[in-house]
Parts: sequence; C-alpha cells; structure tokens
Amino acid sequence: MPIFKTPFNGYSVKFSPFYENRLAVATSQNFGILGNGRLHVLDLSHDPSLPPITELAAYDTADGVYDLAWSESHDSLLVAAVADGSVKLYDLALPPTQNPIRSFQEHTRETHSVDYNPVRRDSFISSSWDDTVKLWTLDRPTSVRTFKEHAYCVYSAVWNPRHADVFASASGDCTVRIWDVREPGSTMILAAHDAEILTCDWNKYDECLIATGSVDKSIKVWDVRNYRVPITVLNGHGYAVRKVKFSPHSRNLMVSCSYDMTVCAWDFMVEDALVSRYDHHTEFAVGVDMSVLVEGLIASTGWDELVYVWQHGTDPRAH
Repeated sequence: MPIFKTPFNGYSVKFSPFYENRLAVATSQNFGILGNGRLHVLDLSHDPSLPPITELAAYDTADGVYDLAWSESHDSLLVAAVADGSVKLYDLALPPTQNPIRSFQEHTRETHSVDYNPVRRDSFISSSWDDTVKLWTLDRPTSVRTFKEHAYCVYSAVWNPRHADVFASASGDCTVRIWDVREPGSTMILAAHDAEILTCDWNKYDECLIATGSVDKSIKVWDVRNYRVPITVLNGHGYAVRKVKFSPHSRNLMVSCSYDMTVCAWDFMVEDALVSRYDHHTEFAVGVDMSVLVEGLIASTGWDELVYVWQHGTDPRAH
C-alpha cells in the first residue's frame, strides 16, 4: 500500500470527497512547536509503472499546519488551520504562487481544526486554542459568528452530517458542547471525560450518536438524546486518543489514532470492540481518515513524517 514521506511532522490527513485517489496532508516543522508548515495534496496511482503515491501540489506556510478540510462544494478548494491563528483557503486550480487565495486572521491563538459543512456546503467552522469556534462563509471577509463558551482550548469542532446548523466542539475543559447556529448559546453540554477531550465525531448513519476521545486514553460513544451515560466506553489505547472518525460506510465501525503510535479500528456495538490494531507508525499517530468514496480505505499520518494509505484488514506497511 502507498507510503509517502513528508519533510515535516504529519498532523492531519483527509481524503477528497470528489476524487477517490486524492488526499491532503497537513504538516508542521519541529513537531508543530516552532517553524514552518506545509500542506501536501497527494494522488494515489493504480498504474504499476508509476509510483503508488505522487505529490500533486504543496503549499508552504510560515507556521505549522494543524488541520485541513476539503470544500464540499468545489473540488479544488481546501482550507487549512494554521498555528499563527489564521485559516487559509487554497485553490488547486490556480498556480502555487497565487495561493493561498484567502487568509482569515481572527483567532488569537493557534487554529487547531477546520471542518466543512457537508449539508449546506457553503460554510465551515474553525476551532482554536483561544477557546472559541468560528463560523465562516467564502463570500464574507470576516467570520459570521464566534462561539465562546469553552473555558480552554477547543481542539476539534465537527458538523453534524445530517443537520446543516448543528455542530459539536471538543475542548480541554473536559466538555463537548453541541451547538445550533440558530441558537444564542450551546444547546447541550456533555461532561464527557475527566481529562482533556482532544477529538469528537458524529456517526454518519445516526445523527444522534457522537464519539469522543480523550487524554484519559478512552473513547466514549454517546447518544445525545440521553447523554448522562455513554452507550459504550472503548479502552485499548495506551496513551491519549488524538482523533476518532466514524466510518462513512458502516454504522458501527470507527477508527482512532493515539499518542501510543497506533491506529485502531472498532466495532462499538460488540463486546470485543477492538477489531484491528495497526502499529505501523514509529512516532505519535495524530491524523486518521476514512475515504467516503472507497469503502474500507484508511489513511494515517504522524510525527514520524509518514503518510500511509491502506485497505482496512491489510498491513499498512505491505507494498
């Protein structure tokens, strides 16, 4: 399966929603502490005469890139979350010298996540270490709204896959908040873990289910209709859970990555929930994604400067 070496430490990886062979990777120099960043756009090849993975484009930034999101409405657009607090917009259809085409500078600390609205497809959200989430549209030079309730870094904010106005945010204040952009404040607060929550994701088949991953090493699945007690708690990671992602093809399947250097696949509805453990990374595994267009295709990246793409159930290292 394809493996790509990046010059900097990997932070996030996302498959294109338009092209089944395309993905993008956000990277940061010096583990994201200080230095430059680079956004890579990669294409997978099924032609044995070509390298299995090639770089279509790369964009350099003056600060580390922590996350990225593909536009849901334009196949050539992607947004990046940058350590200087900016949100940058790139257009693959334009020469590298004309990119980024926009740079939104409002967050006062590192921008840590971005997510594009999959229902309305005209807007995206960014979350930041300045404790806020911001809502953006491409036709406005400033944010539409800032959501300020968290008491610490907001590590992740994710749109609900069915409801155009609903998103969730995961914070170092040990809560996940559910928001409706039509409402003045958050509509629900989940005291989901006793430690910092680094990630959350909505189930693609049941819009009431949300997964959270924490520094406490656990993943919990919640039903927002009855959120006092989690549906299940998934234990198996040895260190903080950095990212969780529900499968776009199977209701009960999810993947996670962790500072224990592994990527895990889970069936959260069965007793022995851990389906697979992939230990191909040699440093923190911090980015993982599942393809919407190719069932079972997984990508991961980490601080070992490697990007792996593989089919669920196979060895990521096998060429």
